[in-house]
Order: sequence, then C-alpha cells, then structure tokens
Amino acid sequence: MSVTRENVEYIAQLARLSFTSDEAERMTQELNSILHYVEKLNEIDTEGVEPLSNIHDQKNVLRDDVESPSIENAQALKNAPDRQDRFFRVPKVLG
Repeated sequence: MSVTRENVEYIAQLARLSFTSDEAERMTQELNSILHYVEKLNEIDTEGVEPLSNIHDQKNVLRDDVESPSIENAQALKNAPDRQDRFFRVPKVLG
C-alpha cells in the first residue's frame, strides 16, 4: 500500500490544511515511510501471543469506598484567607 500525492492533497483538503508543492511531496514520502514500517510489523510472527491491553498485571488499583465523617464547617474555614458567614469567599471570575 502506498500513498500518492493526490491522497495527501485530498487528506489535506479534508483537514483544512494547505501545503506547498514541496511540503506535499515531503508528506507523501513521510507517509509512505510510515506505511512501509507498518508493513514490516505485519511480518512479525505473533502466533500464540495473547492480546495485551495494559503492560501492568494489576486488576483494580482503586481503594475501597469507605464512608467517613465529614469535616466540620468551622474547621474547614479555619485557614481560609477570606470568608463570608459559613462560605469561602473567592474573587469574581465571570463578568
């Protein structure tokens, strides 16, 4: 399988890209180089190799969800730089 210059120009049009003549030629060569490499990978014998979705053999790395008491409002606001009543006060971000 190989890519022609017309293929590159068509893909560039779909992606709303514009290439000079030299750039289109270079892209054609680079894409053909990539496809040649992929063809080399297809030559590798993978008989008996199990598909792999992750290189680590861990099943579940998340901790169990354990209920715990909440922090008191006064304790949460203790180190707040600015507050109003029982809320954190922050700078306005919307106009």
